[in-house]
Amino acid sequence: MRYLAGLVVFAVVGGFHGALAQDTPPPPTKDWKSIRYSPYPGQDFPNQVFYGDTHLHTSYSTDAGMVGCTLGPEDAYQFALGATVRSSTGVAARLSRPLDFLVISDHAENLGLAPAIAFSDPELLKNPWGRMIHDLARSGLDGSREAFDKWIYQMTIRREDPLKEVVGLQRTYWHKLVEAGDKYNQPGRFTAFIGFEWTSGPNGNNLHRNVVFRDGGDKAKQIIPISQYESFDPEVLWQWMADYEQKTGGRLLAIPHNGNLSNGLMFDVETFTGGPITKEYAQRRMKWEPVYEITQMKGTGESHPRLSPDDEFADFELWDKGSFGPQPKTAEMLPREYAREAFKRGLAFEEALGANPFKFGVIGSTDAHTGLASTEESNYFGKVTPLEPSADPIRFDETIIGRAAPAGNQILAAEVSSGALAAVWARENTREAIWDALARKEVFATTGTRLRVRVFGGFDFQADDLVRSDFPAYGYQKGVPMGGDLRAAPTGKSPAFLVRAIRDPDGANLDRVQVIKGWLDAQGQTHERIWDVAVSGKRQIGENGRCATAVGNTVNVAEATYTNAIGAPALEAYWQDPGFDPTQRALYYVRVIEIPTPRWTTYDAKIFGVTPPEDVPSSIQERAFTSPIWYTPGA
Repeated sequence: MRYLAGLVVFAVVGGFHGALAQDTPPPPTKDWKSIRYSPYPGQDFPNQVFYGDTHLHTSYSTDAGMVGCTLGPEDAYQFALGATVRSSTGVAARLSRPLDFLVISDHAENLGLAPAIAFSDPELLKNPWGRMIHDLARSGLDGSREAFDKWIYQMTIRREDPLKEVVGLQRTYWHKLVEAGDKYNQPGRFTAFIGFEWTSGPNGNNLHRNVVFRDGGDKAKQIIPISQYESFDPEVLWQWMADYEQKTGGRLLAIPHNGNLSNGLMFDVETFTGGPITKEYAQRRMKWEPVYEITQMKGTGESHPRLSPDDEFADFELWDKGSFGPQPKTAEMLPREYAREAFKRGLAFEEALGANPFKFGVIGSTDAHTGLASTEESNYFGKVTPLEPSADPIRFDETIIGRAAPAGNQILAAEVSSGALAAVWARENTREAIWDALARKEVFATTGTRLRVRVFGGFDFQADDLVRSDFPAYGYQKGVPMGGDLRAAPTGKSPAFLVRAIRDPDGANLDRVQVIKGWLDAQGQTHERIWDVAVSGKRQIGENGRCATAVGNTVNVAEATYTNAIGAPALEAYWQDPGFDPTQRALYYVRVIEIPTPRWTTYDAKIFGVTPPEDVPSSIQERAFTSPIWYTPGA
């Protein structure tokens, strides 16, 4: 003990440090400062997954605030950061884990009208229409409903902005929204994006886009968001975005809403104005809209059983009836609404034009109108405030879609999904890094859980590469990640893919990993095929590339529980395309399927003691979809 005490004293007075310095041998080389020991200083590839929501509405959206949402942007950011907040109906709400990023995408159309009514904003009251709506909304429940109906009529039927002259009102609430984003943006910990939703809805058909700023408030405050009052045409939006960038030096991208409520318009074979799709149009669309919202509360837009009859997983949380308008859904609309068909058709456009209008990556998000970005089945806070957790029958039975459409085109609240999330591969949690990941399409979608998936494609990968200690560095060195391009296959080689998938650490095991291919043949026809490339348990993949045995189901419906006694916590696969033709354009994306877990309606039935709805499943298999990797011959 005396020796140790003396040693401490000696070190304190500096003698020990000096003695060690004298006794330490010199470096083995005079150029020792150039030695590379740590492998990380030169590393610049994305090495983290960040999960967030690019589509959340607060009370600043009129279709949220005028139907009961009282949570504003600051509440939404606090909730996303992990705080416990009270929902608009007074229910305590908290995420199991904070999000990494959030875009509050409040509707541009009369942004801030609801809080302006709540606070009797003097600017609003100067306008005759504004005072009339204010007085109605403040007169009671019936008056509030009448006020909302009048606003809907003004926006969708007359298509005239009733507050056009009250420019200061919209600017005030846009600035409040921008300032909240800057206040809660914490580089390295949490990214608060500035954004808004352009709510194009011709005849009630959904062509909405969420506009995401790479910039801060100094640039965003130089404009007022464009709305559908200006135009329904996406090309007008793109021009507005170009003008913003030229004016401010900033950067924007737009994320189209999933196309299942567009009634065939989202991935149409002609432009919005009826013109032909040209090379210039294709290039502009992909410049401004590099990613697409493939799944959200209003259903999943990957594929449909009528379009993919050999895909037993295509029938997942579908909204395939009607839209917000009177036009009924028809079978002819479906191919122009779902991502997989758009991916394939894009190959044909590229062959003809030299550019692909549908070469997008994919993400998921909520589209919640409650200010609460909750995506877990056991933590579902409803699409809109009246449908927040309760035993009220409207939680299941309220008509959400198809009020104006013929019978048979209605979608009820029980059919609303609880998801979803955007997942991005990036180096750091900042606006710039996450925005750049979206722009380069190195992103994937989940239906609400935080499972992780990584994909590399290339011509030189081998099966042994799956176990490399430098797996990601090697993947970027020898291939391309999700969202990337493979070109001009070397003679005798075909694309090979390395896939790793890991379950949500607090969630369900994995059932299987699939590769989905689309391609264009020599006759100009498009095709698709699915391969199971990894499955859990002792199940086998047949010669046809598919596993015919289901993973099983541990869900106890009465108790709303499940177990991880089946499935696998992680799956990986090396897969090489067995039918590759180097002369044909193709694309490949990965779908990861979890084991069955209780749906939110099953949790509700247990918690509130109500009868579960009959027209929705009691359990679902959550999943992830990656952005494709495209192959282009001779390029």
